[in-house]
Amino acid sequence: MKTLNISNMNSFFLDELNISEVDFDRARVIQDKFGGRLDQILINMGSLSEDQVPLLLSKIFNIPLFERTLFQVNDASEKLEMLDFLIKKDAFLFGKRDNELLIAAKDPLDLELNNWLEQQTDVVMYIAKDEDIEWLRSELGVDNLGSPIQESLDEVNLKELASEAPVVNLLNSLISRALRQGASDMHLEPFDGRYRARYRVDGVLHDAEYIAAQMQLPIITRLKILSGMDIAEKRRPQDGKIEMKISNEELDIRVSALPLNDGESMVLRFLRKDNVKYNMDVLGLSKDVEESLLCDIKKTSGVVLLTGPTGSGKTTTLYTFLNALNNDDVKIITLEDPVEYQLPGINQVQINKAIGFDFAAGLRSIVRQDPDIIMLGEIRDKETAQIALQSALTGHLVFSTVHTNDAAGAYTRLLDLGVEEFLLNAALVSVVAQRLVRKVCSDCSISDSGALELIDKYNLREVADKYNLQSINLQKGAGCPSCANTGYKGRVAITEYLACDEQVRATPKDSNFIAVAKEHNAALGRRTLMQDGMYKAVLGLTTIEEVIRVAG
Repeated sequence: MKTLNISNMNSFFLDELNISEVDFDRARVIQDKFGGRLDQILINMGSLSEDQVPLLLSKIFNIPLFERTLFQVNDASEKLEMLDFLIKKDAFLFGKRDNELLIAAKDPLDLELNNWLEQQTDVVMYIAKDEDIEWLRSELGVDNLGSPIQESLDEVNLKELASEAPVVNLLNSLISRALRQGASDMHLEPFDGRYRARYRVDGVLHDAEYIAAQMQLPIITRLKILSGMDIAEKRRPQDGKIEMKISNEELDIRVSALPLNDGESMVLRFLRKDNVKYNMDVLGLSKDVEESLLCDIKKTSGVVLLTGPTGSGKTTTLYTFLNALNNDDVKIITLEDPVEYQLPGINQVQINKAIGFDFAAGLRSIVRQDPDIIMLGEIRDKETAQIALQSALTGHLVFSTVHTNDAAGAYTRLLDLGVEEFLLNAALVSVVAQRLVRKVCSDCSISDSGALELIDKYNLREVADKYNLQSINLQKGAGCPSCANTGYKGRVAITEYLACDEQVRATPKDSNFIAVAKEHNAALGRRTLMQDGMYKAVLGLTTIEEVIRVAG
């Protein structure tokens, strides 16, 4: 096989990749001073994604890309003596075609590998991505040294193992793919004898990769080192944070480690610094709800509550409110656990339970800072609730969240915490229950072929007539590369709005309150979560199935 020439590689990468001139110049300075390949320097700088390189090399050198459908049972016994050498070079013998052996390699520019290939007359090389290398490793049951990894490694060896190129590259590749797919989280966990990676995209988990079980310990260790955790601690849950730059994107990653019977579950939450926009258009609130909320958040005092489960977009909505009110005339202070995004011009405080600085203690300190607007990440106990409500009575506008299923349930939740009914009646301005439903992908949206049946089944003509909609436009996604063939891309909020008006304040907060409040809301033409979801399905923003999944 012809030896690949690496002397002219530098010019190819910048012609194909979106690298800034500043990063490129920095990489060239490092290369001139210390040597090395430009692509690897850019990868180490975070300016180039590891999994972009195989596609580029394949194009440059006209070497085919490995596909998993090509994998065969290894029957090339006459070449077994070469397996150890190949494995150490991140290359694998994966099949045979006629009289040729098929080799998948991650780096076609490796000199030793090229020297070896030059001496072979019956070997065809394919370029494999990091995830495919790990898949082959798993299928063939070997690690990067050709032998199983021992669980009883000491701390020093663990650190060395976690710093090896295969582990670093695999983790970077998984994170890069997650970002490209728009994932909010990545889950790594033992499953069926292997280590499974899953991405949460638009609130739904999707399988991403199955990794050899032998790679579980190095990956966990790598994540713990990066996030500042104790790599020797495997019995207790841990939390950490990583700040990194991948593919020119600044990224904060919250990392959680949870011990399991057969290993550890690692969850990474991606907080993008550059791509976050907090405005009403992004939320996708219905026009009537948006108009009511804009009036509420412009009041000088009172409490506006958001309710919903974890991951329903409550914090994003609160940030949007703060962003709309943020100007030089007001002082805004937030108390969060944790502070997820930095908002310019807003004083953000993170609680620290380890030193006794919880929501209640933090709120007592905040009110001494003479704020106009206060945002509490969550009301969890009686003391925090009482201070928040009393602050509203002394001229502060307060935003916060509680965990309930609907808007009226916020009253009963706060009463359960021990808050007096008169305080609720005096302080609450409005309560909004919120969920997030996936939007139909705009790139592959088509009319739903089962529209007539759905219209009859869910009385959608009544919905259209009630809200003066001229037509019923049920859509679905056919599936395309833009939405990873799911038919959905992005999310939109469905809401239930409850204004704390005179009738709500006058209603006794007993066991019948929720039913009475819902009847009152319905009489005013306001929608429940399910009705708002159906309304947006009729508009073609989401699907009936998605609304039922989230709000049913």
